[in-house]
Amino acid sequence: MGETVAGIVANPASGRDIRRLVAQASVFPTAEKANMVQRLLAAFAVTGLDRALVSTDLGGISAAVLRALGRGGSWPKVDFCEDDPITGTAADTTNAVRRMVEAGAGVIVVLGGDGTARVAAAACEDVPLLALSTGTNNAFPQMREATVAGLAAGLIATGQVDPDLVTHRVSVLEVVTKARREIALVDVCVSLSRHIGARALWDPSSLTELYCTFAEPDGIGLSSVPGQLCPSPRSSPDGVALQLGRAEETPYVVHAPIAPGLVRPVGVRGWGILQPGVRVELAAAGGVIALDGERELELKTGESAFVELKPDGPWVVDVRAAMAEAARKGLLRADTDPGKERRR
Repeated sequence: MGETVAGIVANPASGRDIRRLVAQASVFPTAEKANMVQRLLAAFAVTGLDRALVSTDLGGISAAVLRALGRGGSWPKVDFCEDDPITGTAADTTNAVRRMVEAGAGVIVVLGGDGTARVAAAACEDVPLLALSTGTNNAFPQMREATVAGLAAGLIATGQVDPDLVTHRVSVLEVVTKARREIALVDVCVSLSRHIGARALWDPSSLTELYCTFAEPDGIGLSSVPGQLCPSPRSSPDGVALQLGRAEETPYVVHAPIAPGLVRPVGVRGWGILQPGVRVELAAAGGVIALDGERELELKTGESAFVELKPDGPWVVDVRAAMAEAARKGLLRADTDPGKERRR
């Protein structure tokens, strides 16, 4: 086996959208994101990983990691993705992930929210993705300790744990307009808003359609609406589709946690199953389409758009399954006295 590589992408802007002003969401400061990267690196070293590629940014995360690197420590070789100019946009995540794929990364760990995970998923090809929550809405990323996530990721990247046993492919929603093709990991929503504006959705009164890859009763964000009406687990190949409206004009109203600290009444006209491979035309002419809770696509009057549930999304790491496999194989255990009878 050649050099073993893993990637780390930390978004300095995650968790800083307008919902911070209208809700009491938790904050992941730059220092904590940098600390998480360092905990990942320390865990990588335990697994014997040869090399880690880390994204660069102007927010102070990569600078803090570089300073820590200068103080020494038991880390694998660390290289920074410095070949692309830093733009302060989603392109930074896309460029970093593509560099990691080209370098032969066996796994990519992403620190961010739903939006960061979505951008990374679009660029990671078949490399397993492990998304850790550091955003505002975290329906897709996992809320896990970085040390444990780093052990799971490192064991996969080094081949000690078979990725076929501990990863699974998730569904995505593909949105196609005349000019663009984008994916969403959790939800696609149509808004009557004329412009993207601050991107983040926090007022449900203008929403007309909602499509979700999964809907969990304990979820956060727009997927929590069908989570209370027609739950659909992540393991299901089907998604859900809802017709929305103003709460005072619809037969159903769900009090949904559309953001941390922000529970709003969402009007629902009706709902149904969204089957894979069925292309649905969006009634979004002249409006805005939001992907994973962020307004992304503006449509001109008369311009059409489609959404389709597809089963060929990114491969996602199951941390619990990876660590269970490590325990089964004794990968993190040292038997100091091999002749001693095992306890039963």
